[in-house]
Amino acid sequence: MHLANWYKRHKDKWWGLPLLLPLLLLPLVRLGNTYTTMGDSTAVLYYLPVALFIALMLFFGWAALPGIMLALVVHYLNEVGPKETVVVVIHFLTTIIISWGCYRIFVPYRYATLNGNHRVGVQRLFWLVLCSASLFLMLFQMASFAGFYDYRTSMASPNPFSIRTLINYQGLLVGGLTGIPLCYFIIRVIRHPRYLRSFFSQMRKQFDKRVTPFEVLLWCGVVASLIALLLVPLNNSNTIFNSNYTLSLLLPVMLWGAMRFGVIFITAVWTPVIILLTHYFSRYIPDYQGFDIQLAIASSSFAVFSCIIIFMALVSTRQRELHTRARRVAYLDPIIQLPNLRALNQDLARTPWSVLFLMRMPDLDLLGRNYGVMLGIHYKQQLASWVREVLHPDELVYQLSGDDMVLRLNTEFHKERIDELDKRIKSFRFVWDGMPLQPQVGMSYCYVRTPVTHLPLLLGEMSTMADLSLATHHPESLQRTGANHVQRAVKIKVEMMNRLQQALDNDEFRLVAQRIEGARGDHYYEILLRMLDDDGELITPDKFLPVAHEFGFSSRIDNMVLEKTLRFMHTHRKALPASRFSINLTPASVCRAVFTSEVRQMLERYQVEPWQIIFEVTESNSLSNVEQANLTLSRLQAMGCRVAIDDFGTGYASYARLKNVNADILKIDGSFIRNLLSSSLDYQIVASICHLARMKKMQVVAEYVETEAIRDEVRRLGIDYLQGFLIGYPVPLETLVELEAEEGRAAQSAVQLPG
Repeated sequence: MHLANWYKRHKDKWWGLPLLLPLLLLPLVRLGNTYTTMGDSTAVLYYLPVALFIALMLFFGWAALPGIMLALVVHYLNEVGPKETVVVVIHFLTTIIISWGCYRIFVPYRYATLNGNHRVGVQRLFWLVLCSASLFLMLFQMASFAGFYDYRTSMASPNPFSIRTLINYQGLLVGGLTGIPLCYFIIRVIRHPRYLRSFFSQMRKQFDKRVTPFEVLLWCGVVASLIALLLVPLNNSNTIFNSNYTLSLLLPVMLWGAMRFGVIFITAVWTPVIILLTHYFSRYIPDYQGFDIQLAIASSSFAVFSCIIIFMALVSTRQRELHTRARRVAYLDPIIQLPNLRALNQDLARTPWSVLFLMRMPDLDLLGRNYGVMLGIHYKQQLASWVREVLHPDELVYQLSGDDMVLRLNTEFHKERIDELDKRIKSFRFVWDGMPLQPQVGMSYCYVRTPVTHLPLLLGEMSTMADLSLATHHPESLQRTGANHVQRAVKIKVEMMNRLQQALDNDEFRLVAQRIEGARGDHYYEILLRMLDDDGELITPDKFLPVAHEFGFSSRIDNMVLEKTLRFMHTHRKALPASRFSINLTPASVCRAVFTSEVRQMLERYQVEPWQIIFEVTESNSLSNVEQANLTLSRLQAMGCRVAIDDFGTGYASYARLKNVNADILKIDGSFIRNLLSSSLDYQIVASICHLARMKKMQVVAEYVETEAIRDEVRRLGIDYLQGFLIGYPVPLETLVELEAEEGRAAQSAVQLPG
């Protein structure tokens, strides 16, 4: 044990493996070198020592230099003598140090990673293969020119542009392309024998997922057959398939493997193939006139094939990695970093039965507005981690839109596990910036069977049940008796949403106007909205406006109503001179910073004066965001429009909010006016509202004036305007021209009657 620990601590020291491995591996890689005779000189088809030394530098860095120098001295001293051995050492070290040093400059991190890594692949090919081969041959040429090497036995040539020089250069390139991964693998296995498991694991990961074992066996069989044809000794019975013609057939087969099996596998196969082909080149290249040209072509084929095969393997592997990453990102929420709805749908399809457990946190929206959006993100991440501790390995937490998360559970003992999850979630504590926050969590669950159709609709129903759970304080089951009304409500809501979208797209909204009469004889009209159903009947706003607000249609509807009203005023300018119209605004429009600029543009487009438009805002909703609401209302007033507070008296803290609002008109809610004569409390409330409005210099409108007795009492209280069925029923906006004309004729006839 002590010896093993000592080995682990010191194996990478310069006197450890970096000193021993060059001595052991250099004789072995020299056996892989392939030489041939061209006339009276020698040419190299495959050369590995440079690749070995570069691989050693990748692992040990500068610590590998003493071992490299010692190995060169030991193996070359007896062969070439002391003088030439020194030249050999300087030659190798110069090449290795420059190539490896430049590579380290451009790849400062993860430079020793597995061959085939796309992040360092290009730099490694350029500096460690192309640059080292070019520099090694150039130094050989210079040393031979200076007389240190014999031209006949060295890689150099009196003519640097001869065929022999070309073959030598290609042999160095092929040795670098295939030899560096080979030596890297051998050294890494010696350092860590367990790397073999990781190597094969990474190899399998790079395979195309559609590859079958039969395809791999078939491909290996074709490659083995082509190599066997090339290695058959030359004789009179040979065919064209026993010549270097078969070498060209090897390329498409290897390219297919490169695109399907990945760079690690194809490099592991191509390296022994290229060693065999270079060692036994005489089997398919006959030694006759033009042998040097045939040898140069074969050598260039080795170099070009190696470059193309490795490059295609790199590109294909990288493309599969990007595709896998894109698929993984598509199933992951980019902000919360949890699996999304698409991942849930996929996981449900893999299991025949599942239990869905939904968690809803409605308070997160309010907390996010006050403390920032990061609060909601961290809350969900921490809650998911807290819950994940009691889940099975194949169960996950999924992020949904808004404030919801959902769990997929296995069906075994799911009732007991629902209770366990309930206790676990209630015990969760969240601290933000040193302050404990505890948003309420509503929970619901249901039992589902594959295939799960209409999953979004199902989750919507579960979300509604989770809202109910906030009141009951325990998880609610979607399958329990009495839950059908929730499902129907969700279905109706979704149908209304689709109906709203259709109405907006096809202009199926209708405007009606209700008269508001002043105590001094003037009047104006409030614009009310109706929507057509499939049968052409009108739908009142209380049925569709809540859905419009929930699904974000409110602002679009407000703009549509405003533009239709202004267009009507512009069209009937002569028939309805100086007419005034009141338009209701939803909270979504009041809280939009660009709303005032949109109003200004529409007023200018239709040439309508701002004083002709009154904007009504519902006090109980629109003033929830006081700062933005006050800013929007003040800008509308500064433009010349008037602002009315609608349904005053029914909202939360109405009087307190009214202190900070500078409106022009106050509309008392009809619930007070309807009982004005029968309830002394309502009477006192109306009287106090009128008193408060006069202090604020605001005009008052009484809604729901439906009898003459109420009208008389309202006038005695000094209310400025009256609205209700007694004053006038809502009528289609298009009929106002005719009604105003009839009213004018009636008034003119009354004046002409004799007194």
